[in-house]
Amino acid sequence: MNQRLRFRSFFTEDAGMLLGKVFERFAAFSPVTVMMRGVLSYALPTERIDELFRENAEEQYEDELLFSTCMNILGLAVNGVRKSVNAAYLASRDEIEVSVTSLYNKLKGTEPAVCQALVRETARRLEPIIAHLNAKRAPRLPGYRLRILDGNHLAGTEHRLTETRLLNSSPLPGQALVVLDPEAMLMIDAFPCQDAYSQERTLLPQVLQTVMPDEVWIADRNFCTTNFLFGLTNKKAYFIIRQHGSTLSGKRLIGRRKRIGRSETGVIYEQEMVLNDTTTGQDLSVRRITVELDRPNENGEKEIHILTNLSAEVADAMLVAELYHGRWTIESAFQELDHALRSEVDTLCYPQAALLCFCISLCTYNMLSTIKAAMRAVHGDAAAIHKLSGYYLAEEISATYRGMMIAIEQRHWRQAFESLTVAEMSRLLRQLAEQLRPQRFYKKTRGPKKPPPKRTGGLREKHVSTARLLNQRRTEKTAK
Repeated sequence: MNQRLRFRSFFTEDAGMLLGKVFERFAAFSPVTVMMRGVLSYALPTERIDELFRENAEEQYEDELLFSTCMNILGLAVNGVRKSVNAAYLASRDEIEVSVTSLYNKLKGTEPAVCQALVRETARRLEPIIAHLNAKRAPRLPGYRLRILDGNHLAGTEHRLTETRLLNSSPLPGQALVVLDPEAMLMIDAFPCQDAYSQERTLLPQVLQTVMPDEVWIADRNFCTTNFLFGLTNKKAYFIIRQHGSTLSGKRLIGRRKRIGRSETGVIYEQEMVLNDTTTGQDLSVRRITVELDRPNENGEKEIHILTNLSAEVADAMLVAELYHGRWTIESAFQELDHALRSEVDTLCYPQAALLCFCISLCTYNMLSTIKAAMRAVHGDAAAIHKLSGYYLAEEISATYRGMMIAIEQRHWRQAFESLTVAEMSRLLRQLAEQLRPQRFYKKTRGPKKPPPKRTGGLREKHVSTARLLNQRRTEKTAK
């Protein structure tokens, strides 16, 4: 069966043969962009977006401007299709009847619960697709679900608000705790906070409400608190968390530590530790895994301590250290959000708008992860996670998306993708992935950075002629 016949069945009859041919051309020219638009329609159907708003908004209400319309406009800016929110608004002017002021008012009033619901919905919809593609990463702890928890503070915005215009300080619009499923590579939850100065640990009670049995939570030492560790244990969940020096009460070491072996970063030791919750009197026996580093880390520390309530039969000390080291997966994901997507639009100064923007970028990250999963399902190791660049994928999408949406109206994408089953969506993603070469989106590797040379030149030399410098270089080479 040729490619044209395989794709046409995904359009309704009223789309017509001409539309089918247009779709086929985009599928052949930029299958990644078609995949992205299809995954967007499938993961966040327009009606479902408005339902999420109605279900989670407490103070905001629906009026002439639907929340789905705001999402579509802001998404254009986050994905790099338009350079700003205002540019995205002007491009969509024929589709909405409200002023740009009304749009910004809607954005700055978006409640954190609505932002959180968007992230949860994309993960809920896309995880079965990745599973059906058999593209999840191999489980490190069979029978357990890994959860990596980390915080992200949004960067400073422009000084647009009246209260900030005379300040030298950078206005910070907020922060969020984010939960990553490292097997599906999906951001499955987010806990937005409007106050950038709030301690991340104040959000942990919200996190505990979502914990399920047999989950293993991996986090840095900032989340190592007595309440959180005991809370996870009482929920029949587990943790692999670096020990904090001053946030645990009633801790005491038992016996002598044992040398376990050597890892890539240092020597591994293990020792029993007992924690005590002074509010309830409850004791908790944990394992303390110590890594004596071959080289001090960036903070000058020569050893780190990792606490876990997993038994040695489930995860030995070496595996615990490896799993904690894998916590950097979410740090890499945040870097991808920053470099590949506009997760932080610095013109959105109100905390609610900035957090909505960040959560939309998390949703987009989930969609890119699904595209990568389809590529792995088809191309195997050639499309391994560590090889593919989110930046190059996002760049390809932003370069083609605008023209594609002019050629194929939004209603046709909705008709083609929103009602697909998991099996149908997976099959279509496979077909589209067959059209592309993963090598086109590989990360570019480079050697270690060289220290910059000491610059010369007097104070009066404010500029130089590049052409003259190059001519001088050629003259010197010729003389040699």
